[in-house]
Formats: sequence, structure tokens, C-alpha cells
Amino acid sequence: MVKRSRIVTFILLIVLIGGAMGMTTQTILGNIKLGLDLQGGFEVLYQVKGEDGEEVPPDVVSDTAQALDRRVNVLGVSEPVIQVENGNRIRVQLAGVEDQNQAREILSTEANLTFRDVNDNEMLSGSDLVEGGSTQTFNEENQPIVRLELQSGQKFAEVTQEVLEMGPPNNKLVIWLDYEEGDSYAEEAGKEEPKFISAPNVSEVISTTTPVIEGSFTPQEAQDLADLLNAGALPVELEEVYSTSVGASFGLMAMDQTILAGIIGISLIFLFMIAFYRFPGLIGVLTLSVYIYLILLIFDWMNGVLTLPGIAALILGVGMAIDANIITYERIKEELKVGKPVRQAYEEGSKSSLWTIFDANITTLLAGIVLFYFGTSSVKGFATMLLISIIVSFVTAVFGTRLFMSLWVRSKFLDNKKGWFGVKASEINDYNEEVDSLDLPTRFDRFDFVRSRNKFFALSGVLIVAGLAVLIIFRLNLGIDFTSGTRMDVLADTSLTEETVEEDLAEIGLEASSIVISGENQETGVARFTESLDQEEIAELKTYFQDKYGSDPNISTVDPIIGKELAQNAIYAVAIASLGIILYVSIRFELYMALASVIALVHDAFFIIAVFSILRLEVDITFIAAVLTIIGYSINDTIVTFDRIRENLRKLKLVESKEQLAKVVNQSLRQTLGRSVNTVLTVVLVVVAMIFFGATSILNFSIALLIGLIAGTYSSVFIATQFWYVLKKRELKKKGSLVTYKEKKEWSDEPVV
Repeated sequence: MVKRSRIVTFILLIVLIGGAMGMTTQTILGNIKLGLDLQGGFEVLYQVKGEDGEEVPPDVVSDTAQALDRRVNVLGVSEPVIQVENGNRIRVQLAGVEDQNQAREILSTEANLTFRDVNDNEMLSGSDLVEGGSTQTFNEENQPIVRLELQSGQKFAEVTQEVLEMGPPNNKLVIWLDYEEGDSYAEEAGKEEPKFISAPNVSEVISTTTPVIEGSFTPQEAQDLADLLNAGALPVELEEVYSTSVGASFGLMAMDQTILAGIIGISLIFLFMIAFYRFPGLIGVLTLSVYIYLILLIFDWMNGVLTLPGIAALILGVGMAIDANIITYERIKEELKVGKPVRQAYEEGSKSSLWTIFDANITTLLAGIVLFYFGTSSVKGFATMLLISIIVSFVTAVFGTRLFMSLWVRSKFLDNKKGWFGVKASEINDYNEEVDSLDLPTRFDRFDFVRSRNKFFALSGVLIVAGLAVLIIFRLNLGIDFTSGTRMDVLADTSLTEETVEEDLAEIGLEASSIVISGENQETGVARFTESLDQEEIAELKTYFQDKYGSDPNISTVDPIIGKELAQNAIYAVAIASLGIILYVSIRFELYMALASVIALVHDAFFIIAVFSILRLEVDITFIAAVLTIIGYSINDTIVTFDRIRENLRKLKLVESKEQLAKVVNQSLRQTLGRSVNTVLTVVLVVVAMIFFGATSILNFSIALLIGLIAGTYSSVFIATQFWYVLKKRELKKKGSLVTYKEKKEWSDEPVV
């Protein structure tokens, strides 16, 4: 008899959850802050330097960060991000800033105000000003001026007295902002745009505490100077080692494209799940919807900043989250094919898949943690979203899906509806307790994977050698993240050509090392410069292209020291992730499985690198994120296969011949291959959608993921398991037999004789 109360409970839960999601989703989306790559903005990384290269104390770095924070407030930027990194660096992120040239100038200006005589002797400095006492106003001719407030009128009188006594034409009080050693009034006085602000004549002794600075100011320039003086001079020198700016139009276009790609990719996954797994697939769609909502909710609670890589991680996470459902559903289908009742099949399938899901998620989690630790700001955003996705997907798949499914299973509504699980009637056997799901025939029984292992090894060997040769000859097409220099992306309202961009750059006296035109209508131009452009050149670039094409270009600069560190961190990240996986798999499984897993991971990573070298695709920092993501995903697939091998070995208990060992490997691969294909297919659907519909800024990232997904599935089936077989066969030859499972001795109160 069908228990309708459980079905009613399910419907009420769906209504309540759906209602809660419907009422709060818009608020959550409104609360989530967008990164500068989605709304436009400016990011800069400063190296804090002391005098003569001396190490800067932490408190001075902290004071400098606070001074920068005060300056950012002047710009009116909402919720800026200012962080101290590595003890002596400060990263500033200003999302939504309208005038990026102004932002860069205000941040980088030291704002060290000095009053000097014509011989460059310092008379007064910023320390003589009253804190927060500078204001922008107008003189009698309605010209913008800056009024200062001094701590001592007497000291100002003494200064003006001394300058007055120097007599014409030397009775000038020269006002400097950021005077540097070697600067000279004598040299600057004849220039059209001198470095000093102004040099008024002193005709009388002045004892006022509110002198003014006059110059050829616009009202905004005068206001900026007053704000800078109020924010305070920076206590140290800041060297710009990395910067990137994103135009608002670029950010909006990237967000729209990536969201569209996400909708298409996720919709394809939903259709696939329902078509292949029928009713459980529908339950999976419901829990995936909850999963997406929970991720956005948690991100809102964390006050996180959503970036373009973060959206990519969310979309990718949906494809990875479905894996847990697929593992469970495949197990349930196996039990149903044995002939077990629906409830028993559901309970045993759920139980046997739990630890497989746990192990697979833990190994992916390790890669995500390493990615977060070694990544830069945008990669940290990707890693954060990826980590949240892994945790939430485990919760929703293990608890959410099972809660919904158990209500239907326990209602007995599905008792005579095994076809609703995607199982054909012809596949269902008569139930026999001696028949185990592991003994069932599969669609892949005609394949002998072990016998063909040498062919797989040879194929991979040829590909690796060919890839290595290409890599040695052509090397990688490294982006500025690793080589240093400047990159500019310009978006035009008409089609561009290389010649057009080249002529534009020549207009402002610049020459690019390479120019690439892309976009559906050839509207995007990318120019690379081998040298890092300075602040004035970047400002000129932005002004020129903004005026000509009506869109702020994206400009990124990287200092050589940053490129070197990124390369080192990438190597460390891959090495540490591999060691972590070896350790975990060794503890949970065995050392040989751990070694085989890492061999497969190295194979996957190298394969991605080789393909990028052959296709001459640019390698940037997101490429490293893609490689580490694939490492996590590939080990996920390998773990599922090894888990089944371990299960089959325990059933066998004792292996005495290499034929038995080969049978276990073949049997396990045949049983899990369908799951591997279905899982990679769901993620590939998302990645392909990102390639065709996503933003161009993550195109290479998406391509790397696609290559890695294919390579990862191949290595899990044809490399990792085959390599493990070779190692175990040697162990078997050495020992004569392998005990794979020991019966636990039951406790007895009887005396032992």
C-alpha cells in the first residue's frame, strides 16, 4: 500500500524550499559584490620599499595600507579591498572606479609636501600641516586654489622672512609635491610643465596659519591635492609590481556571456540527467537547484566578491556536483539489475557509494586548498568558489538527494516502477542472494583493458615524446603573467585590423611586440608590450582609446619579479597537491594506488601543457588554475575506479595468479566505465558551453579544462589502473599470493586452548 503521507511531505518540502528560494534569491543576488573584472575597475600590487632598500617593519606597512585606504575613500569607491601580502606588499582592488587614471595617480603619489627656497633647501614639510586642514576653494579671480592650515604661524613667518632676505629674483618660496633627490628648481623653472606646483614671490613677512597654494589647477585637481594632503603622506616608497584595469564595457560583456554559457551548460546537464536516470535524475535536478542557491547564499554570508573565474567555478561545480548523484544512481541501478526490491536496492546502493563519494571529494578538496594558498587574487576567488562548491555538493548529494529519494522509496510508490530508475526490463535478473551486483554483465565486457595495456602505454609514450619535442622546439606561449610586460585589450564599436591598432599606438609613440584581433566581428584588439609601461604611458593609452572608441581598454602590467614568483608558486602548487594526494590515497587505499594516481596526474598535466604548446595558446595564471582543477577532477575519477577494484579484491580475499588480478582490474573498469563516461560528459557539456558562449578572457582556461577532462578520463582508465596492475603483478610474483581481505575474529568468552 502506498504511503501517501511521505509523498505529501516531499511536495511540502519542495514548496517550502522553492518558496524560500524564490523570495530571497533576488536579495542575495543584489547583495553579492561583483569583482572588478565584472563591473570594471582597477587593481594594483605595490612593493613597499624603505630607504636604501632597508626592510620595512610590519607596523609601517600597516600604516601605509591605512594611508592608501584614506586615499581610496577620497575616490568614493564603495567597499574597496586593501590587503597586506607577504609582509611587504599591498594589494589594492577598486571595483567600479570610474576614472582609473585618477585612481592610479592618487594612489601612487607619495603626497610629501615641502616648501623650499630656490636652492632646494627644505623650509617646511607636510609635518608642519594640521591634519585634515587642507581645503579646496577659490581666490578673488575665481581660480581654484588649495588653502592649507599650518600648526605654527610663527614658523611660517620665520620662513618667509628668510626667503625675503634672499632678495629678487631669489625671493621665491617653491612648493613641491614628492620632491626627489636630484630635482632642481633651477632646471625646472624654464619648463612649460615643471615638477614643482608653484613658486610664488615673497614680498613681505607672512605670519598666517592659513596660506594658500595657487597654480593652474582645475577644480578637480585642486580638490584632489587637498584630499591627498589630508589623507597624509605615505611613509615609504611604493613600487608598482603588478596592475590590471578592466573597462566597464568589458566587464559587463564578460558577465553576460559567462552567465549565458552557464545557463546553457546547466540546462544541458539537467536534460541529460532526466533523460538518462529518469526519476532519480529529476530528484538530482531539484537538489542541484538547491545546491546553486546555497552556494550563492554562503557566498553572500561570507561577504565574498564574485569574479569571472568565480562564476566559472560555480558553473564547473554544477558539473562536478552531479558526479555524486551519478555514483549513487549507478549503484542503485546495479542492485536493481540483480533483482533486489526497490527499497533494498536504494539502501544498499546509497550505502556502498557513500565512501566513494567522500574519498573523491576529499582529493578534489586538497587541490582546491593548494590552489587557494598559492593563487593570486582572481585565482583565490576561483579556488574559494570551488571549495564551497565541493563542500555544498557533498551535503546536497549525500543528504539532500537521499532525503528526497527516501521519501519516495519508503512510500512504496516506486516498488513496481524499476523502469523509472532508467533500468530496462531486459536487464533485470531474478533475485538470487548468491548473485552479487559485482557479478553482473556490463556493456563493456568485450573489452580486455589489461591485455591492451602496452598499447595504451605506447600511445601515451609517443604522445609524451612528441609533446616534449614540440615543447623544446616551440616552448610555451607564456602570457605577461609569467614573462612580465604589458597587455592591452581594446573593445571597438567597429571591426579592427592589426594595421589599425598599430597606427593607433604609433599616434602616442608606442610600438607593440604583437597584435592579435579577435571577436565575432573582429572588434577586440590585443596588444602585447615586452616592457612594462609606466603610469604616464598607461594613462595616455587609456585616454586615447577611450576618446576614439568610447570604451576603456583593459591594461595589465607585470613586473619580472612577479612573473618569476608565479612560475615558482605554480610548481610548488602542483608538487604539494601531488604529495597530498599520495599521502591521502596511501592511507585510505594503498601506496601503489597512490603512485599510480600521481603518474596519471603527471600524464594529464603534461598533456595539457603539450597541447597548449602545439596550438600556441597563451599560458596565463588561469592556466595554472585549470591544471590544478584537472588534477583534482582526474583523481576523483581514478579514486572511483580504485574503490571498485578494492571492493572486488575484498570479495576475492586471496589473489594467487596474475589472471585473477587481471580479471579484477578488467571487471572493475567495465563496471565503472559507464559512470566515468556519464560524469565527464556532464562536465564537458558545461565546459563546451563556456568555450562557445563564455567570455574570451576565460577561453584558454576553458580549453585547458576540456583537454584535461578528456586526458583525465583516459588516464584513469588506461594509465592509472594499468600501472597499478603492473606494480601488483610484480608484488604477486615476489610473494606468491596476495591477501586482499582478512575476516575479523569474533569475540568469544570461551577459554582459548
